[in-house]
Amino acid sequence: MQDSNNEFVVPTLNRDSTNNYRGGVRFQSNRLHITLEQGGTTFQDNDSAYAKGLNVGDNTVPVFGQPDILTGLSQAYGIRGHSIYEKVLFTARPASWMDVYGQYLYSDPRTDVHFTDLAYGNFALLSSLLFYSGQQTLATGVAVQPHNTANLGFELRPFRRLRILESWMTDRYHDAASPLVAEQLLFTGTTPSQTLLTSLNYGQVVNYNQQQTDILFDLTSKLTVRGGYRYVWGDATVLAGDLSQTGTLASGQLHRNIGLAGLNFRPSEKLSVNLDYEGGSSDNIYFRTSLNNYSRARARARFQATHSLSFQANFNVLSNQNPAPDIQNSFLSRDNSLSVYWTPAAAKRITFVGEYDRSTVRSDILYLGLFLAPATSSYRENAHTATSAIDISLPGLAGAKLTAGGSLFISSGSAPSRFYQPLVKLTLPLHKHIFWNTEWQYYGFGEQFYLFEGFRTHVFMTGLRVTR
Repeated sequence: MQDSNNEFVVPTLNRDSTNNYRGGVRFQSNRLHITLEQGGTTFQDNDSAYAKGLNVGDNTVPVFGQPDILTGLSQAYGIRGHSIYEKVLFTARPASWMDVYGQYLYSDPRTDVHFTDLAYGNFALLSSLLFYSGQQTLATGVAVQPHNTANLGFELRPFRRLRILESWMTDRYHDAASPLVAEQLLFTGTTPSQTLLTSLNYGQVVNYNQQQTDILFDLTSKLTVRGGYRYVWGDATVLAGDLSQTGTLASGQLHRNIGLAGLNFRPSEKLSVNLDYEGGSSDNIYFRTSLNNYSRARARARFQATHSLSFQANFNVLSNQNPAPDIQNSFLSRDNSLSVYWTPAAAKRITFVGEYDRSTVRSDILYLGLFLAPATSSYRENAHTATSAIDISLPGLAGAKLTAGGSLFISSGSAPSRFYQPLVKLTLPLHKHIFWNTEWQYYGFGEQFYLFEGFRTHVFMTGLRVTR
């Protein structure tokens, strides 16, 4: 139980249970597969609290010269929930050059809440600088959320080197809730009792849809190119923020057209290269920082230099622009990484993993500053991230291993910071089934502009591991 100045610790009794029921049928043949499933859940939670007399755990420090105490409490709440759900899956091959698939999911959960509270003592209402001797609270609430998700697609192979993929999906859910809380405060002296009534009818509707077409063509046995188009659209109505000037609900639309391209190049068994690109243009978006007019590219390469040594490189770039006069959002991020894996002699004696990542972020966006005057929020970050680990099997001791490594992060820009995490771990066999493990880690973090957020700590652990 809690008032505006104290939290009273009281004994509680918790009881809850959940049941899940599910059944279905599955049909499968050489060209067709269908799964039908129906299920449901029930849930209940019955909690109660009871207290009589003073509690030694209460805060007895006087508030404005009066004690803040709880002398009696009877509190209980019950939650009931139930839901039904359905699932339909199918895959089919009507012809040797065509595959079709689909899925539909539906759920409809409902939750009912009832709460009662009766408390006596001497409590403080700091917002009004008043004391009251008792309170009674009654609360009820109902919430439902029907949810539909479906996707459908097919793959066509009209020629040996050509594949056409088509997919469509939709995700729709509707939240509705109606809580009601009635609270009565019994004041001391001649102050009349006060009743507080809080009610809310809350609704939220979100619909998301996506359609995508991809075409893949094998130019050669080593080179595959692809191109495609994706269209995303949707709408949402959600509860507005406390500072909203347009009412209790906020609505938005989403319309986005996206072009897709890429290739997969395999010049040899040791080298493979993947390139992906997408460029999008939006008519409507939900948030000021959402993807609007953007370009995203990714490149990945893997090289197997020897049987035990391999390298991997990744490059990612994202550029997003929103030229609206009241937003003027400009965002650019780059991320480049290089990894090396070394496992000589099938990793029997030593293995090494190392990765280095270089990233940059640049962001500018308009906002309303002091006295609602337009201002620009700018953020810059240039970061280095490195991680490495080496495992060494100690000679002469079967199962003995030494691990050393760690990671670091160093950034400069709007919020320069540094983070270090070295690690050393030793495993020694004491017996056929007994191992002694010892580990040391260090964590060090610091920010140049916020020194109070920095921390340093050493962690040392040791123990025995017994196996059978």
